[in-house]
Amino acid sequence: MGIEIILYVAVAFGFYMAWSIGANDAANAMGTSVGSKAVTFKEAVIIAAIFEFSGALIAGSSVTDTMRSKIIDPMLFADEKIVGSTEGHILFMLGMLAALIAAALWLHVAAVFGWPVSTTHSIVGAITGFGLVSVGPAYIQWGTLVKIVASWFISPLSGGLLAFGVFMIVRRFIFNAADPVASVKRWSPVMVFPVFVVLALVIFQKGLPGVDLQSYGIGTKEIIGLSALTGLLGSVISGLLVRRVKPHEGDDQEKQFKKVESVFRYLQIVTACFVAFAHGSNDVANSIGPLAAIVGTFEAGEMAAMVPVPTWVLLIGAVGIVVGLATYGYKVIETIGTKITEITPSRGFAAEFGAATTILVGSKLGLPLSTTHTVVGAVIGVGFARGMNALNLRIIWSILKSWVYTIPVAAGLTIILYWSFKLAWTLFIGPF
Repeated sequence: MGIEIILYVAVAFGFYMAWSIGANDAANAMGTSVGSKAVTFKEAVIIAAIFEFSGALIAGSSVTDTMRSKIIDPMLFADEKIVGSTEGHILFMLGMLAALIAAALWLHVAAVFGWPVSTTHSIVGAITGFGLVSVGPAYIQWGTLVKIVASWFISPLSGGLLAFGVFMIVRRFIFNAADPVASVKRWSPVMVFPVFVVLALVIFQKGLPGVDLQSYGIGTKEIIGLSALTGLLGSVISGLLVRRVKPHEGDDQEKQFKKVESVFRYLQIVTACFVAFAHGSNDVANSIGPLAAIVGTFEAGEMAAMVPVPTWVLLIGAVGIVVGLATYGYKVIETIGTKITEITPSRGFAAEFGAATTILVGSKLGLPLSTTHTVVGAVIGVGFARGMNALNLRIIWSILKSWVYTIPVAAGLTIILYWSFKLAWTLFIGPF
């Protein structure tokens, strides 16, 4: 009966974890769009409901590594000498439950304060805490943690530099032109091509973990070709749409800028849809990994290195993230979209495109990038393009501190919960 209780509690907190992801992590895709007023918060929830949900359910990973990011080897719990018990699979399930709850709690607390923190880093910190008190520090893959610490610098710096560069190009060729409206009509199709190519590559490379592209005859060349075709199609459609933007004689500069921003508004919405789908299919499935690990261990009755992710578990993640965004996501969206710097559609476009490109390049080069940190860095980058005075340094400092807190807080919470669960099991069910 005890092991069934673990499963039921894990399912409940699995939904809570997904809710916490929606309340915090979904701002990666929607923060700048809401902040720039390209979409309302209500419209952002609808977009997330469609693209995050479909990404998680349709293209989500069908198999997950039970120990996120290779922090510890799950098969260690099958060794009685290491864990000191023949019931290693139960200890593993209790540890995964503790990690799940701890990561969810930290994401919730961060959302309350409006801090955009990394879901992956929260889970890694939680599982590290579990590993320290279950198998010992000798079995922790410390190299993974070193990479995460490096990502605190690499992610925001890379995203910020690229977003800064993109916005400077937009400002140079469009906003500083003698006729901004004519310039956006001329350059929009040109800019749209690389944007759609990058977004398509992000979907193919990171957004379809549960789809075996090779089985459909889609290799690297085909992916590049399809991405280029997507870029060309987007460019053609953009060219047709911007023809509707009519310049009027006598328009002052402010009216011309508003027309230019209206073009970027649509580009930003499209970018947000792509990012939301990729986030739903990749990050959500990975983030409910502890629940999948518990379910897989329960069904197998023993330890397994890799476990399948049931469709209903992906469904919990898909529904939970949309509910989390709808009910509490406004806090982190407000931070990313309005508190770091003032965001307009053109700046939001530069930030989202810069972040998406950075994530794509980083994943191909094997760099330890965090989506959350990259997006925050990109927003800082477009703000810096207007000077230091355009940035809210107090908010930025609080965000940076929350990133540093994530791993130790998640690890500490997990240790307390794991010890508590072991004690409760011993008292009410029996010794291990």
